[in-house]
Amino acid sequence: MAPVSPAASAPASPRLQAPSRGRGPAGHRPAGVARLEVDRAFPRSPRGVLKIARTLVALAALICFVASGAHEAYTALAGMETVITVLFLLLYLLRLDARMRCVFWPLADIFNSVVAALFLLIVALFAIIIKTNKGTLAGGVLGLILLVLCLVDMVLLCKKISLDKARGRSAPAK
Repeated sequence: MAPVSPAASAPASPRLQAPSRGRGPAGHRPAGVARLEVDRAFPRSPRGVLKIARTLVALAALICFVASGAHEAYTALAGMETVITVLFLLLYLLRLDARMRCVFWPLADIFNSVVAALFLLIVALFAIIIKTNKGTLAGGVLGLILLVLCLVDMVLLCKKISLDKARGRSAPAK
């Protein structure tokens, strides 16, 4: 048997213990740990309802285009619109727009709505005019509905920006 040294049987040094990952003794989070807040009011707001509607209509158009075997451009546009709208929905729902101040998110959302509306106008009209089958026609009609939702979203965002500026939330003038 090997002799046991007194240091081996002693409790470990406090410096060698792993840091605690849980809450501290007072129930507070350790410094540097970020917590995501969910904005529970956003899904019930007009902008939240509109974002959810845009997501669902884009997803329905994507399903129609995929199921009908439509041209890849139709499917790609509907897929991109679904993904981008879900990302903006998560951005506002998790209040990441308040944390990431490097971009003015309502303006980026307006730009997204304008570009999406232009592409949707072209693709939806082609899908309706060509109407290779009923799935493509249904996807084109949903694309036009999505176009209207994009335009309404753009108007609501423009109103939000102008109201925020009127309330004094813009950069101070010199």
